Amino acid sequence: MKLYALMENTTEQEGMLIEHGLSLYIETKRHKILFDSGQSGNFAENAQKMGVDLSAVDVAFLSHGHFDHGGGLHRFLELNHTAPVYLNRQAFTPCYNAVDKYIGLDPALEGEERLRFTDGDLVLDEELSLNIIRDEELIRPVDSCRLTRVVDGKKEADPFYHEQYLLIREGERTCLVSGCSHRGILNIASKFRPDVLVGGFHFTKLEVDGAGRPVLEDAAEQLLKLPTTYWTCHCTGVPQYWFLKERMGDRLHYLSTGMTLEL
Repeated sequence: MKLYALMENTTEQEGMLIEHGLSLYIETKRHKILFDSGQSGNFAENAQKMGVDLSAVDVAFLSHGHFDHGGGLHRFLELNHTAPVYLNRQAFTPCYNAVDKYIGLDPALEGEERLRFTDGDLVLDEELSLNIIRDEELIRPVDSCRLTRVVDGKKEADPFYHEQYLLIREGERTCLVSGCSHRGILNIASKFRPDVLVGGFHFTKLEVDGAGRPVLEDAAEQLLKLPTTYWTCHCTGVPQYWFLKERMGDRLHYLSTGMTLEL
């Protein structure tokens, strides 16, 4: 399988656009996949520069209901007229950050006829399945990081039930793709134990030299116990990545805008 980083917070390549967001293009033997669309249409410009034809995508997935992963859906639907877009049924639940700024999806998208709403695990075919982490499967509690949702007019800590993960099988090998891992990277990696895990770890709020250090040290130790190679990005945070990298060595790598991987 081949993976193209269409959008991430950083880049080492001249001429690529960046923003706080994530968008990946993945080619398997059977599929051409768009996973998330960044916060704007800029991912499409990067795709063109990388030789990726978004009109040929046959299936798209949204990891969760935050604008920096689904803000570019309008642009994708303009460029591609056939691919269904799979997202969790709770993805349009209003979401807010710690300073009460709306960070959810554009409500105008909710009626788009190509959206396919999921309620849990879903097997699409022999290659692709969508999966969630249920509360009873958690080995660590979910940290809301002061992010909230509104349900029945009441604001509450977000449990991130709108989050889902894409599992790709190629023979005996598996690759799990996550957007932000809000339900907990240790919960996710421990449940699926994939050969490769791609996605953000949501560690940006943790202080490398402060209160977050024990959490990061524990994460590195626990992730190394699993039979997985990690490609991380976006909400992991660059200082946090280098902290983990010192402890995880060649089991951990950074994925930035413009990179292409053979997995």
